[in-house]
Amino acid sequence: MTSSQLHPLDEALKLAPSSTPGLYQGQTHAGYWNMVGPFGGITAATLLQAVMQHSARLGDPLSLTVNYAGALMAGPFTVQATPVRTNRSTQHWTLSILQADAEGAQVVTTTATAVTAVRRETWSAGDVPMPGVPQPADLPAIPPGFGSEWLSRYEMRPVTGTLPRAWDGSGDHSLTQLWMRDAPPRPLDFCALAALADVFFPRVWLRRAHRVPAGTVSITVYFHASAAQLQETGMGYLLGQARGQEFRNGFFDQTVQLWNEAGTMLATSHQIVYYKE
Repeated sequence: MTSSQLHPLDEALKLAPSSTPGLYQGQTHAGYWNMVGPFGGITAATLLQAVMQHSARLGDPLSLTVNYAGALMAGPFTVQATPVRTNRSTQHWTLSILQADAEGAQVVTTTATAVTAVRRETWSAGDVPMPGVPQPADLPAIPPGFGSEWLSRYEMRPVTGTLPRAWDGSGDHSLTQLWMRDAPPRPLDFCALAALADVFFPRVWLRRAHRVPAGTVSITVYFHASAAQLQETGMGYLLGQARGQEFRNGFFDQTVQLWNEAGTMLATSHQIVYYKE
């Protein structure tokens, strides 16, 4: 990638404003394609991008909840971002993605809410320290082109909890730890962080060692980092840790923590995932 070329993530996040405030036009990106649609993390990042571009935005992202209501097909789409209430320190948003169906009618594929906030210096502490793991340079990266196309947009260096070697039902835990960053490396920002919170394969695959269809229904990302801390992280790696807590009746949850190499927790996330027997 030359200096004149956009990073693939920036290409995927391009939104053209319309004459209506808060209404943007986008286009799906083949580089972030999953099995039947875009990688869920890029959809979340796109919704957050609409907030970041909005002229009325107050502060930086605090939380983002994305509900994947229906399939987003390859092609153009519309993002709607509306600040529904602005307080002294927080601002609340509703978001949606719409796309034309086979008859040309605009239908909602994704809904979301977000909160942005003005952060102030206060007492702060972290109760979940980064685990002691080998450094990224000491671990091999997953080869490019492994599985779905979007995986080639990330450099991943697993620590523990990789895909089962045998799909034989022998799984006994759901913990994965890995170092990750955009590929090629790109300075970290809030949109990239939102996408990175969703890079983990379904926890049910690891817990059961049985590959079943699965897909995220809803994900929430909590942003603990300031813009300055993201800038300090730069193009460095993030350590991601994911585990499930409950697998029941066709749904399971997944909780995630993301730290930078300095040990600062940048974000946490939680999602509920559907799996099919």
